[in-house]
Amino acid sequence: MRQCQLSGVFFLFFLKCLIEGNSSYTIAPRIEKAGKKFLVVKTTAALPPLVVLNPLLHNWLLEDLGRGDITTQSLFGQKVSSAEAEWVAKEAGIIAGVPIAARVFQLLNEEVSCAAVVEEGQPCQPGQVIARFQGSVDALLTGERVALNLAMRLSGIATLTRRYLDQIADLPAQLVDTRKTTPGLRLLEKYATQVAGALNHRMGLDDAVMIKDNHIQAAGGIGEAITLVRESIPYPLSIEVETTTLTEIETALDYDADIIMLDNMSLEQMREAVQLIGKSNDRVKIEASGNISLDTIRAVAETGIHYISSSAPMTCSRWLDLSMKLSH
Repeated sequence: MRQCQLSGVFFLFFLKCLIEGNSSYTIAPRIEKAGKKFLVVKTTAALPPLVVLNPLLHNWLLEDLGRGDITTQSLFGQKVSSAEAEWVAKEAGIIAGVPIAARVFQLLNEEVSCAAVVEEGQPCQPGQVIARFQGSVDALLTGERVALNLAMRLSGIATLTRRYLDQIADLPAQLVDTRKTTPGLRLLEKYATQVAGALNHRMGLDDAVMIKDNHIQAAGGIGEAITLVRESIPYPLSIEVETTTLTEIETALDYDADIIMLDNMSLEQMREAVQLIGKSNDRVKIEASGNISLDTIRAVAETGIHYISSSAPMTCSRWLDLSMKLSH
């Protein structure tokens, strides 16, 4: 069992890890059958550094604590008592967020330790112990709800993300997430998709250029938008443009867009677009977006696009049911 530890690396390095897929936290592949069969994908995911994570967790603890945990304080008062707790999965899924949840307990008492039984990104079975905690009983009881909420939310995202990935596991297209995240939870929700094996799209408006339909409308056209943006952005940044027709794709190619998004196109349109872009400039990356579901993702991937962006693994996921059992 690996001790759950959080790396205190710099914030910019963390973002670089998320965007480029580099990390010192490696999830090793392992095949398990857990009621449902999940294909295990070799992935890397960067744990949020403490300088970013602690303020988030602190605020969420304050939301739950209010003026204090009346029940636990009444039971134990100033008495120092230790306990052990096991986290148990109540259904099959993909685990994500246990090291983050462990930090919740450690903010309440730094002596709390966590040992992961199921590693991040690995499948769990119903009734399986996924982690063990040891330390102050009041910290374990007070932090239980916030810690479980986070792990259940992130594991739910990882579970659905893996189901999407399973549909295209033998194809070169890659699944990427979007900015349709819960306010305040973006870093963690995007961490969960990466734990499952997907790629992170841009983390925010400040780290990549994406010219969407309303930008195009405001600028007066795709060509005008690309020209204005290219005059202002730092040279290393690439330019992605959203398109809905072959004519728009031709304009984006004429103005040297680096990435072309095919938004809400039919499969036939996508196939034509892939051929058009490939003949014009095979270095341009192609992203498909819009109406991506478990039923459609494979057909979209088979058109030859490079990336499929979807918010569904986040917005359509449900929490993975986990519980904590205390032994005193």
